[in-house]
Amino acid sequence: MPDITSRNHPLIKQLIKLEGSPQFRKKTGLTLLDGIHLIQIYYSVLGLPEKLIVSQSYFENTGNMHFLEIIFGHQLPEITIVGDALFRAISPVKTPTGILALIAIPSLKKEAISGKEIFSVLLESIQDPGNLGSILRSAAAANVKDVYLSAQCADAWSPKALRAAMGAHFFLNIHEDSDLQNIALQFPGAVIATSIQASKNLFEISLAGPVAFVFGNEGAGLSKEMIQAADENIVIPMPGKTESLNAAAAAAICFFEKVRQDSAALASGGIGTK
Repeated sequence: MPDITSRNHPLIKQLIKLEGSPQFRKKTGLTLLDGIHLIQIYYSVLGLPEKLIVSQSYFENTGNMHFLEIIFGHQLPEITIVGDALFRAISPVKTPTGILALIAIPSLKKEAISGKEIFSVLLESIQDPGNLGSILRSAAAANVKDVYLSAQCADAWSPKALRAAMGAHFFLNIHEDSDLQNIALQFPGAVIATSIQASKNLFEISLAGPVAFVFGNEGAGLSKEMIQAADENIVIPMPGKTESLNAAAAAAICFFEKVRQDSAALASGGIGTK
């Protein structure tokens, strides 16, 4: 028999709240990971999750349990088995994978980063958690260190943002409820805002040294205050007929233009400084 079959069980109530409430996630410092891929990455970077929650059919599949033993070795976290129907009710996805992890939201990492390695992202009022997760995924791939989110951004630790980021959260310092204007003013390098009204081209400017890219709301773009706080305002050239790019696509292009320039500078003998 499953450990839990009632929706009124305290753990089930907690999981439902964690799936749906940003306030409850912040209050408890907990969130949910859906699927073994995210759980594996979390474990490899940060250690054991607080608890695993699996469906009855997942638990009864000996291959699944053997795989968990391979991942965690002799340190298997506590496992709670939930009836299949109840698991579907608490899962954050329409087609459940059969396994969830309850985790503590990671604390900010204190790393010694030299000036030329400072690579940050400022996000103003990004509303869609899928977009936010995609931006975080590209940021981690490009070796961004810190991501600052305004208070109006979607919750970075929602299950949807976590799924879209595919584990990127655990390689980044994610600062929520940030004063972006103040951060931009104090940043020790070039703060570069993307704006369709800008006259400068992304591919025409130097991205050597410390850089912070600023991206705005999917529909409204950046506020005037953030545009004014930036050192440079740039546009991504679009020779086609599309009016604008998705925020996540624009961010990825900017991140990897910096990666390209840094790689070219290394190949030619070193990265310059601002």
